[in-house]
Formats: sequence, structure tokens, C-alpha cells
Amino acid sequence: MQKIGIRHEDKTQWERRIPLVPDQIKMLIEKHGIPIAVQSSGQRAFTADEIASSGAELVESLAECPVILGVKEVPANRFEAGKTYMFFSHTIKGQTYNMPMLKRMMELGCSLLDYERIVDDQGRRLVFFGEYAGLAGMIDTLWSYGQRLAVEGVTSALSSLKPAHQYATLADAERHIVEVGEAVRSEPSGSSLAPIVCGFSGYGRVSQGAQQIFDLLNPKVIEPGQLGDLSTGDVFCKVVFKECDMVEPIDANKSFELQDYYKNPQGYRGVFEQYLPHLSMLVNCIYWEPKYPRLVTKDAISKLYGESVSPKLKVIGDISCDPDGSIEITTHATNPGNPVYVYDVKRQEAVDGFEGDGPVIMAVDILPTELPRESSAAFGEALEDLIPALAATPAPEQFADWDLPGPLKSAVILHRGQLTPDYAYLSKHL
Repeated sequence: MQKIGIRHEDKTQWERRIPLVPDQIKMLIEKHGIPIAVQSSGQRAFTADEIASSGAELVESLAECPVILGVKEVPANRFEAGKTYMFFSHTIKGQTYNMPMLKRMMELGCSLLDYERIVDDQGRRLVFFGEYAGLAGMIDTLWSYGQRLAVEGVTSALSSLKPAHQYATLADAERHIVEVGEAVRSEPSGSSLAPIVCGFSGYGRVSQGAQQIFDLLNPKVIEPGQLGDLSTGDVFCKVVFKECDMVEPIDANKSFELQDYYKNPQGYRGVFEQYLPHLSMLVNCIYWEPKYPRLVTKDAISKLYGESVSPKLKVIGDISCDPDGSIEITTHATNPGNPVYVYDVKRQEAVDGFEGDGPVIMAVDILPTELPRESSAAFGEALEDLIPALAATPAPEQFADWDLPGPLKSAVILHRGQLTPDYAYLSKHL
């Protein structure tokens, strides 16, 4: 068995996750006989004592480990020649900012497996943090909403909420949100704000995680077409937008067809602007590429804030977090230490904090690390069954001879420094 190393995360001081938690490490050592070393870290959510209790070696260097696991990207100067690495590389779209990292791995003859590309026969991802991005993102969005109300002079129990990373556990956050929801229903500001409407773009794992948190407020579930006729008797309302709600065919003689939209997005235009005046919060959970219409444009937000002294829309929780992407006013990603800014529509720029003439943008791009213990445990549970095969099978001379399970083999971007056939297209980005 090859020795597995788990590196400390060094992309940001806020990254506290680990790809395998102590209980999972213990199982792999005792059941499969896999030697595992864990690099020391002062910021990881699991203590050195917890790591030691798993039976893993706690080390400063992973020099003796031919296979190294991490969560986020590895700095280009930290790679070691000939080793196999597995982490979220953020390279499969040819992301410019990570091409130097990929080049360095190629120069050193490294192999790279990307969690994002561990998929089944239908191309469905098997290892992911998405649900926890949704959970943390909704907690942070509710906190942002409460803080925005506070700076506008509105007294509400919502302002007592905290960002996700300030709760000891997810359960603590959930309990507090339930309490706040009950308090809002009984306070004068609750009726004056009602209905507090949260819109969710998308319906996948990220959206489901976000909805799980908002559902703690016991909202009334409505359809997009009902937004213009809501009763103030419902304090909290939830609406989920699908593709057919967000876009329409440019050709008035055509009807919306989902597969046609995916294949021919240039034949569709965005229509989401019509919903913005009715939302208190928008939580963005969609996958987006430039070929698709934007969800929220700068023009739409400028119009919204130009027509009203105090628009209903206070916060956009951009969990998808594509700067200058589906939410055009998401100018940059943020971190848990400085998670929000206001997009000032007059200045057309981001202003840190909650005050300004425009909506608050929550754009933390490492949301699952705000719930590091729970998200790491769920991630490792999906990953642990694949580790024995990876430990047992060193990268051979030829990629075709690498006897890995299908989901793992589909994730191999580099084999001994060479792009594998499925990822040869990345050469044009290098």
C-alpha cells in the first residue's frame, strides 16, 4: 500500500476542512492497512489529539508520501516531482488563474485527480461539498439581511443572527434560526416587513441545502407567478425558480424547452428582472457559463434602485459566486472575515459593509469551511471507499494501464505530467 498524506490547507487562513476526518482515517488504517500521515495544521477544525487518536502519523513534512490529498488548490511551489495529488484544482474550465499551477505539475511529472470529476456512468458527481455551501450560504444570507435591516434602522430579532462560522455547530445555528423565526412573527417589525420573501435560483444540492435552512422559518411556499399577489399575513415566503422562470425564447413563436435551452442558449433571453421588486433576498445557486443569459444584470439593479427609495430587495446571497457572472453585480469573491459588500448603483462599484445605495452581496467562495467539521465528515464519507484503490495502485508508465475504479479514473486530469485524453482540450489554455 502506498502511504497517503493529508496536507494542511494554505490557500487561505479560513480554510479549516480536511478531506478525511479522524474516524474515517482510523477505519482506513485498521480495516485496509493503509499508512496515513497528516500534516500538522494550526487552523484545521480537528485537533492534533483527534488526529493522533485515529492512528495516523502527525508530521511536518509529507516527503515520504507518494499520494497526497488536500481540499483546495496547492501553491505551485509546494509540489514534489512524480507524486500523485488529489484536490479541487479548478482547472477543468481552463481557469486562467490556475494554469501556472497545472503547468508546474506537468513540469514535475505529477499526476492529478480532481474531486469535481469523480463521477458515475451518467456523469453525476459522487464527492462534493455542495449541500454545505447551501447550508452555510443561507445562514450567512439571513445574517446579512438582519444586519442590513439594522443599518436601515429596523429593529428585529433577525439582527441577532450570526454568520455560520461563528456558531459552534450546525445544530446550534439551526436552533437559533428557529428561535429567531418565532420571535419575528411576534414582533411589530415582523408584520411591517411581511412578507419576507426569499427566492432561490436553481434546485440542485446547493439550493436544497439553502432551502433546508430557510425552511426552519416555516415559510409559505409559493410559485413565481404568485409573487405579485402576496398577503402580509405570511411573514416568511419561499419561491424556487427553475430555468423556465428565468429565461424565455427570443422567438415569440417558440415555447421553452429545457434541453433546447441547454443546447442553444443563444436563442433565449433573461426575464428574471420582473421578479426582483418582490424579493427580500435572492439566493443564487445555479451553474452558469457566459453562453447563458445573466440572472441579474447591472441595468436591472440600477432600475430597481432608481425607481424606489427603499427597494424590498436587501440581500443577494451569491452562493454560486461567479464574479461578473450570473449575478453581474458580484464584482469579487469574499471570505468569512469580510463576507459582504454593497453594490452601489450610483458609483457602480463595491463598497464594503452593509450601507449604501444598492443590495448587499454575500459572495463567500469557500462557504463549506464555515461548517468545517460537518462538511468534512460528509465529504469524507463519500470519498473513503475510493481511497483503498488509490493507495493500492501506483501510477504506471501508461495511463491506459492504471487500474483504477471508473469514478477515480474519470478524475485523472494529469498522468505523470501529461494531460489524459479526456482533458487534452486544456492544452489550448496552457
